[in-house]
Amino acid sequence: MKKLASLMLAAVLVLSALAGCSQEASGTVTTDGSTSMEKVIGALGEAFEAQNKNVTFTYNPTGSGSGIQAVLEGRCDIGLSSRSLKAEESAQGLTGTVLAYDGIAVIVHPDNPVSDLDVDTIAKIYTGEITNWKDIGGQDAEIVLIGREAGSGTRDGFESITGTEDACQYRQELTSTGDVITAVSQNPDAVGYASLASVKDTVRAVTVGGIAPTEDTVKDGSYVIQRPFVLVTKADTSLSGSAQKFFDFATSPDAAELISGAGAVAAN
Repeated sequence: MKKLASLMLAAVLVLSALAGCSQEASGTVTTDGSTSMEKVIGALGEAFEAQNKNVTFTYNPTGSGSGIQAVLEGRCDIGLSSRSLKAEESAQGLTGTVLAYDGIAVIVHPDNPVSDLDVDTIAKIYTGEITNWKDIGGQDAEIVLIGREAGSGTRDGFESITGTEDACQYRQELTSTGDVITAVSQNPDAVGYASLASVKDTVRAVTVGGIAPTEDTVKDGSYVIQRPFVLVTKADTSLSGSAQKFFDFATSPDAAELISGAGAVAAN
């Protein structure tokens, strides 16, 4: 009898645990940061809300640097960065978890005949060593350099990979991926860079060293201008129940298809 009672008690405990696991989260999950992660985080947030009807998911597209600062100041649950954390940021108690990888596409106007550039040529363009499209197979026109603002994860990734840190001669420094795409789409002489996940048919991505920026070439590493999409949290502060559940969902293999559908390559 005592054995039967023990078995019944164990069964009740297991069922209770399972019920607890299956309960929907509730509350709010706030994210802040990289504009390049808009499609990926939007897809994940929408799916998470669909699974958890009592959760409100928010995304504030302020740029990587601002998102990292928002986590530090406790203004959001999870920061979004399209670059790895710097040593000084990690030293402040932040942890970065790679969610996905994204190619940084070098984009031109659809009417621009230039179709391929290597990394060395891209660096010479952005540092002002090459200033006319005719020198690289294009029309006789001055190259108009479009880029992102200081603190942008996209800019940090692009400049780090091309070796152009603090040397780019930008005509315009814009505050979002969408603004860069719009500016290039409106100027036949412009060149810019943008998250592969965000590129529209209003611009054209050139191949880099003969390699097109695609999910497959980012995954196998053959497309060299790529960077991580990172979830930023405080190492010494636990997330709320709903934020932790979103974090676990976003970094699980179950989210890979959503991330792929948004144009990035899932880390898991």
